[in-house]
Amino acid sequence: MKSHIGNILNDLEKDNVQAYLLTQFTNVEYISNYKPTSFAFCIIKENPIIYASGMDMELARKDSTIEVKEYESYAAMIDELKKEGIKSLAIEPSLPFSTYSKFRDDFEISSKTYIDKQRMIKTPLEIEKIEKATEIAQKSFLELDILNNRNTEKEIAFDLVRFMIGNGADKESFDTIVTSGADSSLPHAIPQAKRLEEPILIDWGALFEGYCSDNTRTMVYSEHQQEIWDIVAEAHDKAIKAIKPGLKCCEIDKVARDIISDYGYGDRFIHSTGHSLGLDIHETPGFSLRDDTIIEKGMVITVEPGIYLEGEFGVRLEDTVSISKRANVIGNLPLNID
Repeated sequence: MKSHIGNILNDLEKDNVQAYLLTQFTNVEYISNYKPTSFAFCIIKENPIIYASGMDMELARKDSTIEVKEYESYAAMIDELKKEGIKSLAIEPSLPFSTYSKFRDDFEISSKTYIDKQRMIKTPLEIEKIEKATEIAQKSFLELDILNNRNTEKEIAFDLVRFMIGNGADKESFDTIVTSGADSSLPHAIPQAKRLEEPILIDWGALFEGYCSDNTRTMVYSEHQQEIWDIVAEAHDKAIKAIKPGLKCCEIDKVARDIISDYGYGDRFIHSTGHSLGLDIHETPGFSLRDDTIIEKGMVITVEPGIYLEGEFGVRLEDTVSISKRANVIGNLPLNID
């Protein structure tokens, strides 16, 4: 975490900015190991500090690797910064306008993505935690015995979360998707109180020590469903094989999208090919048409092509890869669930 702060201080110096204000919970956690439960203001400067709410002080003092003070008011916090001679302040692009407005009259404000750039590259320890989250999630999925399960979608989603927690997860890393039949053509379908139909699509992940996992599997039953599954599997596999440092993220999206388009289903692939994950389930960069970020070692990104036939069914297959000289699939769950 000291290295994260050091890198940001270097960025600040290059841009002639004196301090960087963070309020997003996972950004504060990334810098300090303390994840707020109420609110917090983390200010990266020569002597970084967190202003935490009174209800969080015990937690912050226990977990934070940097100095913590109890928040009193905007005026008191701003006054302390001004006494240090701070005149320029960088902020996260996601900072709410209501918060920005408290600072704009006292500082020269600029929006910077220093923290996003830091979080793009995972440390070996971060990758270990994502691997463990994936291991827990995949083990729990197999415990469902999905092909012999007679419960409803909602009950299966509940069981999957229960199994993940039982196997060591903090919780699910996002709302578990269990969908089937025609509803599987909805990429973000909500589990219903109905028995499983065909095909069955499950998108799920575990959170382990703050880090997310993400997988999707689709189980198909008819010849037409299998035909679509095979196309998606080809796009999934070839996109993963194409990943290597130095390429642009959009080039990987193009690999998957071109395959699906060549089979005549380009307009049925209605989302990007993948997204980074870590402390948040959606981080940057992503494998999308518009993302020209250069792929680097240490990135962790999902690969999840899909085809969605409205009113009929959908197929999505998703794995998460860590990138070294090539893309390494995290976990060992087969694409095809027999």
